[in-house]
Amino acid sequence: MRQTFNKLERLKSKKRIEQLFTEGKSLNAFPLKLVFLQLEHDSPALIQAGVSVSKRNFKSAVHRNRIKRLMREAYRKNKEIVYSSENTKKHIFMFIYQGKKEPNYQLIEDRMKELLTKFVKKQ
Repeated sequence: MRQTFNKLERLKSKKRIEQLFTEGKSLNAFPLKLVFLQLEHDSPALIQAGVSVSKRNFKSAVHRNRIKRLMREAYRKNKEIVYSSENTKKHIFMFIYQGKKEPNYQLIEDRMKELLTKFVKKQ
């Protein structure tokens, strides 16, 4: 499997994001939270994902953007955990950073792996 995170895999639709937060279920691995919803979408990708960092906790856009880059990179490297399970259907994901301190990459990657394995076990 290619380790990419291209445009077709990104969650951008405001309607889908709204639906995700109203109907979706969530998993936690502090400081990350995964909100997911099984939803048929027109993208050829199995999963569409987005990332979010609270403006309340990080006033500076530079810090928010760095954390989002780390989260996207960790997802890109570890998404084969979800794609390798046999019974995965089309889903939409939103990864939310809930911590108050700026993390290092190793923490984000460990928590991302933990979240994705929890998701696969829950399916």
